[in-house]
Amino acid sequence: MAELVTTATDGTHLTALDNGSGPTLFLVHGGSGDASSWDGVIPSLVNDFRVVRMTRRIYAPGAGTPQAHSMAVEAADVLAIAGLLDRPVFLVGHSSGAVAALEAALRAPGMFAGLFLYEPPMPTRSLVGAEAARHARKALAAGDPGEAMRIHLRDIVQLPAELVETLVADPKGVAVFASKAAGQVADVDALDALGVGVDRFRRLDVPTTLVEGEMSPAHLRERLADLAVTLPQAQVRTLTGQGHAAQLTAPEVLADAIREAAERVLG
Repeated sequence: MAELVTTATDGTHLTALDNGSGPTLFLVHGGSGDASSWDGVIPSLVNDFRVVRMTRRIYAPGAGTPQAHSMAVEAADVLAIAGLLDRPVFLVGHSSGAVAALEAALRAPGMFAGLFLYEPPMPTRSLVGAEAARHARKALAAGDPGEAMRIHLRDIVQLPAELVETLVADPKGVAVFASKAAGQVADVDALDALGVGVDRFRRLDVPTTLVEGEMSPAHLRERLADLAVTLPQAQVRTLTGQGHAAQLTAPEVLADAIREAAERVLG
């Protein structure tokens, strides 16, 4: 495994993990994670693909509290890493990372042969965080990452309340969330700053696979359906029995879905 290194337009140090050989898959992880959150998916792909995984700046070790963060910054970072890669590039994104991928493709569609977007929480008809994000930010500022996690999972992600309480009861889970919480708050704020509506994507004529979990929160599937009727070359793939984190619960299933979509585009 190698590490790719480049510098963003504002001087920020950007890195990505580079595994395997073959046509290029470029993965952008979701919120509260990093490149390692896809470790379970990689072994099923690296024999046939070069798999590059960036670490988003707001979740990098020692990132601290992000300043003036936006999805425009995220998109520029994706494009900076993509500029290091041999084409064709098949761009894969999960959750808010899928929004960053989509925004990057809108800015430079010619850089990507296709897109694989796993439940991007795009504010299609309503904001993602809204008032709940303010409450989560307040809890975090008060030094209560457990309550911030509860608000995020229950009111923003909209997981079932009983599952949220189980997750919040796990000290290790709370500690992981606390380490990423500043980035997660900035992430949701960046999503909401996009504003409601997705008409701008009607001109993004790139083959796109939109992926949903059968068991995922309804608002994520509704947002994905709105994108499906907006993007000119979109098709929807449903992961049976899965939710919003198949990279953890069913990595081989997710890898197979990525492989199928990539081979359809890359040949």
